[in-house]
Amino acid sequence: MSSQQPTDEPVYADRVYRSSMGFVSGVLLLALTVWLCGDAVLRGSGNTPWIGLAVALCVVPLIVAFTLRPAVFANEDRMRVRNPFRIIELPWAAVDAVRAGYSAEVLAEGSKYQLWSVPVSLRERKKANRQQMRRNAIDRRDPGSSGDPSARGRASASAAATEPMRANADRIVDELQGLAELNAARPGAQGSVRVRWSYEIIAPALIGALLLIVLIATR
Repeated sequence: MSSQQPTDEPVYADRVYRSSMGFVSGVLLLALTVWLCGDAVLRGSGNTPWIGLAVALCVVPLIVAFTLRPAVFANEDRMRVRNPFRIIELPWAAVDAVRAGYSAEVLAEGSKYQLWSVPVSLRERKKANRQQMRRNAIDRRDPGSSGDPSARGRASASAAATEPMRANADRIVDELQGLAELNAARPGAQGSVRVRWSYEIIAPALIGALLLIVLIATR
């Protein structure tokens, strides 16, 4: 009889990164779909109720896939990327880089995987850059021009404690890149990338689409 030996290292919960705007949009779209399709099912005649059910069967999984489902989970051993139709598990040792250009993505084992839950806003990035430039201009001013040494010390401490302004996507990418660099040598962070297709999303959407085509063709 064997027993598991407890480790001395503490176990932390996964960090979760998801788009709050996408989540809210998904809830609103689901409510709209339920309202429209429910009305068609309850008040429609002929094939209309069946068409409403087929539309719901096709559309609801797609709404969930592109709004509520995307998320990135990160712990000390690996990063798990949940995209609309795939789940990618990436041990930190397999991650080559995490970067954000026009989209956030992770490079691993010669492949590139997009992070759907980390949308890149060029407008937010430009705004953060402008704020950082203004902050740098203020920091370059001589805080001791008034001749008050204590004011100079407080200004220097404040400037040192202030972090650079970053867009949300860039900040998340920096955190993930830091986790990859910090934990790549851990024994639990070894292994290769694993990709799994999310058939629980794909199957009902395809069935609903096929059913909708048949119903429309036979009207």
